[in-house]
Amino acid sequence: MTETHHRTAEVDGQRVFYREAGPADAPVVLLLHGYPTSSRMFRNLIPALADRYHVIAPDHIGFGRSATPPVSEFAYSFDALTDVTEALLDQLGVERFAMYVQDYGAPIGWRLALRRPTAVTAVISQNGNAYDEGFVGSFWSPLWAYAQAPGPDTEGPVRAALTLDAIRWQYLTGAPEPDLVDPDTWTTDHAEVNRPGNPEIQLALFRDYASNPPLYPAVHEYFRTSRVPLLAIWGRGDEIFDAAGATAFARDLPDAEIHLIDGSHFLLESALDTAVGYIRGFLGRTVGAPHR
Repeated sequence: MTETHHRTAEVDGQRVFYREAGPADAPVVLLLHGYPTSSRMFRNLIPALADRYHVIAPDHIGFGRSATPPVSEFAYSFDALTDVTEALLDQLGVERFAMYVQDYGAPIGWRLALRRPTAVTAVISQNGNAYDEGFVGSFWSPLWAYAQAPGPDTEGPVRAALTLDAIRWQYLTGAPEPDLVDPDTWTTDHAEVNRPGNPEIQLALFRDYASNPPLYPAVHEYFRTSRVPLLAIWGRGDEIFDAAGATAFARDLPDAEIHLIDGSHFLLESALDTAVGYIRGFLGRTVGAPHR
């Protein structure tokens, strides 16, 4: 059994909680979670990787066990969340890393890659979007409307994303066997994003999400220039980020490994073994592991 340490660091005046496991001298794999969860989404993946890799999984500010300063004291944006992640890596002495990005973790990861292109050894995108093709259907219309014109008329539809039903939907939609998904996932997430002051945090990030697509051309240029090894493992039943967002990686990274798997937005909850097989194979081919 590998041991997962649960640690905190003071970063830019904020408490950052992170999970850490694996040999200190092994290649680093940085796990970046999405909305509405925390590093808890990696609770089963971490021990599956930590025999060969040094795994670090932080909670973003405003999520999980990291600090949740009110919006009056912290300017919530994806740039700000990236600043904290980057500072944490510096504090931990991490100079090179592979990264696993999912949902919100993707725009944070892309910003890290644009800031430090030579630091990223490989990318695993699990329903972590980087292309306009990933945005389909009616899901995104309320968010774009809210980002463009925040106010009472546009806020109601996006507040619905904080409800228990909406969070449960993220976990179960597309999962071939919904009863494999632990109900504690959505009940815990719902409780955490509805803590006093936290809905305002989430609304601020909803508004700022519109800052992400304009970065995509630079991200695509980074892909083409760096030829970073990339694995896309995608829950094909995800109705937030369409499978076309996964296949689009091949346009800029012809050698990208792309696998569409029966599953939901939170693929690890119902297809962990399949995902781990692809991830371990990919990391073994691209970043290796220390000889022992």
